[in-house]
Amino acid sequence: MATTTTGQVWVSELNARPEIRSAFPHTPVRFYDTTLRDGEQTVGVVLSPQQKLEIARHLDELGVSRIEAGFPRVSAEDAEAIQLMQRAGLKAELWGFSRALKADVEELIRLGLRASVIEAPTSDIKLKAYGLTRDDVLRRVSEAISFAKQNGIAVAFFAVDGTRTDLDFLRKIYMTVLEAGAAEIVVVDTIGACGPEAVEFLVRQTREWVGPQVPVHFHGHNDFGMATACGVAAVRGGASWIQGTINGMGERAGNADICEIALALRCLYDVPVVLNLAKVRGVSEVVQKAGGYTLEAWKPLVGENLFMRESGAVASQFHIPEAIEPYSAELVNAERHIVLGKKSGLDSIDLKARELGVVFAEEQRGAILAAVKKRAIAKRGLVSDEEFRQIVDEFAEALKR
Repeated sequence: MATTTTGQVWVSELNARPEIRSAFPHTPVRFYDTTLRDGEQTVGVVLSPQQKLEIARHLDELGVSRIEAGFPRVSAEDAEAIQLMQRAGLKAELWGFSRALKADVEELIRLGLRASVIEAPTSDIKLKAYGLTRDDVLRRVSEAISFAKQNGIAVAFFAVDGTRTDLDFLRKIYMTVLEAGAAEIVVVDTIGACGPEAVEFLVRQTREWVGPQVPVHFHGHNDFGMATACGVAAVRGGASWIQGTINGMGERAGNADICEIALALRCLYDVPVVLNLAKVRGVSEVVQKAGGYTLEAWKPLVGENLFMRESGAVASQFHIPEAIEPYSAELVNAERHIVLGKKSGLDSIDLKARELGVVFAEEQRGAILAAVKKRAIAKRGLVSDEEFRQIVDEFAEALKR
């Protein structure tokens, strides 16, 4: 069984096979969070400047290295939020978002931002949708990035729909933006159109094109439920930055979830990550509250059910966490709980009684379990701690008669 040095991870030793582990870097992977921009594109979500500031503070505590603060040219509220963040003394770098347009860059300059993603469509289908030619885009990115660099703004070029772009043209535009002054390259799977093998190929290919000194990012979406796997594959291919959001929020099926990717990299592949996993669940709650949505209870890492156990068969192993969990609750600052319901067993009853400090006669265990199951079936849900106490009290009263 492979574990971390802290004994908090209990994953398959197959992950440590040399041909798997050697494919990953030993250098830390960093995270570029776009919850405040791409995440806000979640249908129905509107974040106020004050909410964005609160989220940014939590992202900073989480250890996110870069926070994409907004798209100020198209939103006065984003500009206000950026100014609030600039005064907040955050440790994370604040990045803007801009199209390859001079007016967009001028707004970044006005706000005093020192770094920004600059985007442009690159696939033929996107160029057709925008009414642009390849030459148009080459000219636009060259002019916008040169202008940004002249004004002291570091640029990461963001090739919209890069995974569906002709490879020769993608290489050409990457080399053009680097010549114009871009410092970093983002491989972008705009509509989640790639599987992990394709992402790894494209990131590796991009790394070969741009050389070892240019940082390469991956920005993915979850349309096929593959965003976390694609993020891991991107790191295997040579990406040193992963872009994504908290809770994977975003339009359609959402963005890559940076925290899930961090968890997988650390726990499955022993890749160092610049992110504090103990802070993830707290940040998740803050973002859910601000966005006005609730996650499914079984979502990896932050789901409500992850460290709750109802099944009697599982409850009998509750004292050995590694028998029923791949990583410890302590790793992500969560609490383990026994809950009672239709699927509970005698061990569940005993554990819950110990937790609550209630006692009952040994001969009543089976009857109390039956009463718990009956109550759970009747209400189509879990039996609360208070209901369990009531059941135990009823049996205690029965003994006195």
